[in-house]
Amino acid sequence: MKRISILFVMVFSTALLVNAQDVRKEFYGMWTLAIEDGRDGQAGWLSVNEDNGFLDANLLWEGGLASPVASVYFKDSHTLVATRSRNVRRNDSRSHVVAQIYTFERTGNNLTGTLVTPAGDGMSATTSKFTGWRLPDPGPAPDLSKVKYGTPISLFNGKDLTGWRLINPNQASADQANGYKVVNGALVNDPVSPAGQSIKFGNLRTDGVFEDFKLSLEVNVPAGSNSGVYLRGMYEVQIDDSYGKETTQTTMGSLFGRIKPSEAAEKPAGEWQNMEMILCDRHLTVVLNGKKIIDNQPIYGPTGGAMQADVFKPGPIHLQGDHGKVSYRNIVLTPILKN
Repeated sequence: MKRISILFVMVFSTALLVNAQDVRKEFYGMWTLAIEDGRDGQAGWLSVNEDNGFLDANLLWEGGLASPVASVYFKDSHTLVATRSRNVRRNDSRSHVVAQIYTFERTGNNLTGTLVTPAGDGMSATTSKFTGWRLPDPGPAPDLSKVKYGTPISLFNGKDLTGWRLINPNQASADQANGYKVVNGALVNDPVSPAGQSIKFGNLRTDGVFEDFKLSLEVNVPAGSNSGVYLRGMYEVQIDDSYGKETTQTTMGSLFGRIKPSEAAEKPAGEWQNMEMILCDRHLTVVLNGKKIIDNQPIYGPTGGAMQADVFKPGPIHLQGDHGKVSYRNIVLTPILKN
């Protein structure tokens, strides 16, 4: 009888352990994150997986690229902890590794969490809150030959900024905060701070919001400049002076940090270039100067600088405003009609 009891306890304990491990695997996959730190439009993205028996994760937080975390572990079956780190040098003989600590609490397909960021001197720390939810796979590519389009919408009238506004309304109080102006029928960004001042120039967005669409435009990129066209305010198609460079996930026409162009199709700096972008069912097509460089590829989550986290929510067209003197014209959006 005693042996039977011991065997039962062992089997029961093993079952609990297996069940806990199975529950932890519910974290595996992709998550979109909405950052609640008092600013409008801050998004992130988390991907969790197991690699050869080791837990791993990639994280996007606000700007930049999705990148591997410094460490990741399960605190318990419903709590995941990840860290990202940076080196802070105090003096010639001493430096610290400062770690940001992300804590993710999972309830079903939803997350709540906190980020603790220590100050560089270690004398204080700030805490940000965020929520998140599981991202389903984008699924099969849509058949673009069967897509039906609506009436084209001209987003820029060539005369003024009617239909556009700064993403951050607080920046509108400073005239210099908006670097965009209309010059000879083109929407020109000129983010130059007056002497002795350091001004953060704002990003421009359309008043209107859109779901799926085809967007065509012309863009002129001076030497050394870059910008970005955000589709739904969430997916950045990179604008960059990358003529003559090897294609990467950050060169002209890429989906920033996610999809590399299949070939280099950009023109030299200072020339007007034609772009066409089709966003349909979380898949992207980009045609640059008549060459298809991204062909109906899936998008797995927001890119750095996204102003919203919900990949199913309509959003604006959003142009970066702080990266250089880039010009746009003939901006036309044609909505895709849904059944």
